[in-house]
Order: sequence, then structure tokens, then C-alpha cells
Amino acid sequence: MYEIAHRVLSLRTDPPRDVVVTLGVPYEEPTGEWSCPYRIDGLAGWEHERKVTGPDSLQALELALAVTRAALAGSHEAREGLLVWEEPPPGGRPQTVYVTLDRRHDVAYIAMKHEIAPGEALRRAAVEDVVLEFGESGRLLGLELLNAATLLPPELRV
Repeated sequence: MYEIAHRVLSLRTDPPRDVVVTLGVPYEEPTGEWSCPYRIDGLAGWEHERKVTGPDSLQALELALAVTRAALAGSHEAREGLLVWEEPPPGGRPQTVYVTLDRRHDVAYIAMKHEIAPGEALRRAAVEDVVLEFGESGRLLGLELLNAATLLPPELRV
């Protein structure tokens, strides 16, 4: 499954455990319907990939969200008050990055937010095949990878 979203929840057990909910990219079935894979790790009986199917990719994604929400809320862990999703997981919250790949020039850009406005990058620093772009207050906006086919992990070379 190529992951597009995930959330880490906590189980108040001894020792504490994580419950990881993962949604995959919707894909078209040979029948013309769309399926969206999902997985819940950490709840008994859910530790394998499943999918829901709908008439289009958005409906399949909405159904996957509804099914995972219902599975979490209906789990015995939630009914016993052990499942917590209000608290951030230890070590901070996972962040989404946005990868753009230019195969022709073998360059990838990894942005730390959805859109970077023109002129927002105030400073650039190059280290070998990586160019870092910084914005206001020295915050990292993104990085450009030259020789991307070699530097990127296989799952990002889509």
C-alpha cells in the first residue's frame, strides 16, 4: 500500500502501545469501481490490509475514513477507555512532506508544506547533491535533490 495518510493513537496499557491507522492511495479496479486500502495496526484482529470500494476515488477514500473511524470507536479498547487520540504521540507529530519529481532532469523537490510562494525562500545552502531552502526565521521550507534517482528511496521514485 502506498500510504497517503496515517495517524498514531495511544493505548493506555502497561506498557503503553501505539495504534497506527494508515490510508492508502485509492486505485481503480478492473470493474471500473475504485478501492481504497487501509490498515489498523495495534488493535486485535485488524493487523492486515483491507479495502473498501466505491463508485469513484473520493467515495472510496471517504468510505475508508468512515470504516476506520467506526472500527476505532467500536473497538473494545475504545469502549474500555484505553484508546486515546486527543494526545499527541511521544516524540512529536508526524509531518507530511510533498515530493515533486522531475525525471528528465533527475531532480526531486521535497517541500515541508503544500505550497511555497514565489520569493518565500530567502536563503539557500548547498551540500553536495542537496540544496536546502530556508524561509523567514531560518525555517526549512524544502530541499532539492540533484541525482534524485540515486538519493531517493525506491518507494518515492513513483
